[in-house]
Amino acid sequence: MPQKVAVTNPPHPRPSAAAGLAALFPAATPVRIPVKVTALRGQAQNLEEHTVIEFGTAREVLFASVLPLEFEDHVQIETSDSSLQAEATVVAVQYEAGRKAVAARFLKEVSNWIIKS
Repeated sequence: MPQKVAVTNPPHPRPSAAAGLAALFPAATPVRIPVKVTALRGQAQNLEEHTVIEFGTAREVLFASVLPLEFEDHVQIETSDSSLQAEATVVAVQYEAGRKAVAARFLKEVSNWIIKS
């Protein structure tokens, strides 16, 4: 007697939190750049995390974050090989299903940034 096998479709992967925020930035291009993000807190101890830039424009980067970042906070963004070292200001924060996405705008032009206008 043949056995019956139940076939189910795998659950659809949830889009990243940054993907939802990217909808607000029409020029955003998908990228995958591992970085260290440091929240610059003046004299207080700086907080940092390793994350991935998921989207970028000529002036902004979008990434998921667990840091307590808010609008107008300053962050340092750096790749492990230091090819990208830039200070940026948080211009948007979006919370979705317990996840947080951040958009940060470079304070100065980044000459070696891969996305140009």
